[in-house]
Amino acid sequence: MSRQELRVLPSGGTLPVGEDRGTGEERIGRLVALGRALSDPIRVRMLGMMAEGRSCCGPLPDREVPAGVDEEDLGICVCEFEEHFGMGQSKVSYHVKKLKEAGLVREQKRGRWSFYSLNGETARGLLGEAAGHLGIREPR
Repeated sequence: MSRQELRVLPSGGTLPVGEDRGTGEERIGRLVALGRALSDPIRVRMLGMMAEGRSCCGPLPDREVPAGVDEEDLGICVCEFEEHFGMGQSKVSYHVKKLKEAGLVREQKRGRWSFYSLNGETARGLLGEAAGHLGIREPR
């Protein structure tokens, strides 16, 4: 049985095929970060909101959206998570930090605002790496 291993960088990027995939400890570290990120229901819901896109949160009135940028391409602002979950900025930032540490989330800064979106490529890579670590093969 062959195992497929994908290396996912902490910044959220992936290595090209054929490059060093890291030590066993690096792979374990990525999987642990993934487990931490997914261990809280609020973080899982945040990822779901990001996967759904902006339609789940409504427009951004008075949020200094740059001219010519479609709001739907921006991601979700911390203030939207605050409103949706009824939490303060520091709690939301803590949860977003855990998602970023796992490489599951991209951050785009626009002026004083930060917008977060799901990094689907990294999420797929991490889940594939987890499956490979457990010896689970993709169905043919």
